[in-house]
Amino acid sequence: MKRATIIAMTTTVCAVMVACAMLQPMGPPKDGELALPEEYKYWPVFLMAVQKPDAVRDIYTNRIGTKASLGQQFPDRTVMVMEIYNPKKKPDGTFEQGPDGKLVKDKLAKIFVMEKQAGWAQDVSENLRTGSWVYSAFDGNGQPMQVNYSDCRACHVPLGAAKDWIHRYDEYFQTRGR
Repeated sequence: MKRATIIAMTTTVCAVMVACAMLQPMGPPKDGELALPEEYKYWPVFLMAVQKPDAVRDIYTNRIGTKASLGQQFPDRTVMVMEIYNPKKKPDGTFEQGPDGKLVKDKLAKIFVMEKQAGWAQDVSENLRTGSWVYSAFDGNGQPMQVNYSDCRACHVPLGAAKDWIHRYDEYFQTRGR
């Protein structure tokens, strides 16, 4: 009886270990595999109401990201979340502007997440690598989207390592006062 119990327990432990191993990601995440952080709206603001010709963007960074200083790269485990809002339209189809002349936000259209960690993005071709940043995209309801991450990377690559491949790097530090 003792032997049967030991065999049953060993089998159970092995099954649990295999199940746990299957839940663990194999290696670092790839583009499209990052989760949308649930609490990001409570994070420090990177920049708010960034005006684009046809969109308004709000960008957040986790507390780790706020530890960077001008002239430095953001630390490992920095996460940035960018919300992209459609602007409100007037009945004539033009975009509505507030008293300040800025576009007025309407519906949340997309959410993009970037996270960095040493050793990540090694599978990305050298001409599209943005350090160790990995990207994911979600629709306005927080559901994962299929996008061409090469387009995301191609947009960030020209910024280079000096700006840690981050758009509005200088603006962020000027706004922050450092």
